Amino acid sequence: MGHHQDHSHEGRAHGNNSRSALTISLIITAGIMVLEFFGGLFTNSLALLSDAGHMLSDTTSLGLSLFATVLALRPSSPKKTYGFYRFEILAAFFNGLTLFVIAGFIVWEAYERFSQPPVVNSVYMIGIAGIGLLANLLSAGALTKGGNMEKSINLRSAYLHILGDALGSVGAIIAGLLMYFFSWYTADPIISVIVALLILRSAWVVIDESVNILLEGTPPTINWEEVKASLHTIDGVRDVHDLHIWTITSGLDSMTCHLLIEGNKDPQAILQEAIGLIRDRFQINHTTIQLETANFNHEACLPLGRFDSTGHGKGNPESSTGGG
Repeated sequence: MGHHQDHSHEGRAHGNNSRSALTISLIITAGIMVLEFFGGLFTNSLALLSDAGHMLSDTTSLGLSLFATVLALRPSSPKKTYGFYRFEILAAFFNGLTLFVIAGFIVWEAYERFSQPPVVNSVYMIGIAGIGLLANLLSAGALTKGGNMEKSINLRSAYLHILGDALGSVGAIIAGLLMYFFSWYTADPIISVIVALLILRSAWVVIDESVNILLEGTPPTINWEEVKASLHTIDGVRDVHDLHIWTITSGLDSMTCHLLIEGNKDPQAILQEAIGLIRDRFQINHTTIQLETANFNHEACLPLGRFDSTGHGKGNPESSTGGG
C-alpha cells in the first residue's frame, strides 16, 4: 500500500510573478553590467571592471533562472518523469564554476596592479558606481515586490546575488573616494580583491548546494534522523527503513520510505497520519510511502551506514532497519 502525491509542481502558482520579477532584474543588471564594463575601461578602474565581472555572472544566473522557470512549465513525460526541474540545478552549478573563473581573473589582474597602480579617473568612477548601486537597489526591489521570496529559493538566491552586486558598487565608490581625496590608487586593486572574495564565497555556496542536490543528498534544512524518529512515533509503526529524502529542485523536496506496521492496525489511518506528519513538520509534500506487514516478503535494501571492510553491505537480509 502506498501513497504518491504529484503536485505539478507547487512553484507554478507563482510562476508569472517570478518571471516578471526576474525579467526586470535581468534587464537592469545587464544594462549596468555594460555601463560598468565600458566605464571601467574608460576610467582605467579595475574595481569597476571587477564589479562588471560580478554582474556578468549575475546576469548569467538571472538569465538561466528565468529560462528555468519557463522550462519548468513543460509537462513531464515518460522519459522525463520529473519534467525539467533539474535544469535549474545544472544552471546553478555551471554558474558557480564561471564565478570561480571570473574571481581568479580579477585577483590576477589586481596582483599585477599592486606594484604599479595606474592612475584612475576617480570622478567618473564614483559616478558610474553610484548609478550601478541605484540600479542594484531597483533590481532588488523588483525581486522583493514581484516574487514570492518565502517559497522560492531560486528568487532568494537571485536576490542575494543582486545584494552582492550592490556591495561591489559600494566598494567601487569607496575606492573612488579614497583616490579622489588622497590619491591612493592602491585602493583600486584592494577593493577589487575584496569583491573577488565575495564572488568566491557566492560561488562556493552555489556549487555546494547544487552538487548536494545532484547527488540527491538530504536537504540541509531537514534532519534525516529526526524524520525517521518522527515516523516511529506513529501508533502501529514497528519499523522505518529505506528512508530517502532528496531535493528535486530548489524548494521542492521529496521523500520515500517503507513502514513496517502491525497487522491489526488500520493501514489507511497510519498512511494518512504519516503523510500529514511529514507535510506539517518537515514541509515535504511530495511523498511515496510503502506499508508492509510482518508476513510481507520484501527483499531488504542496503541499510544506511552498514558496510564491511571491503565496502560491501552487511546485515540481516530479512530485516532492514536503516534507511537507504
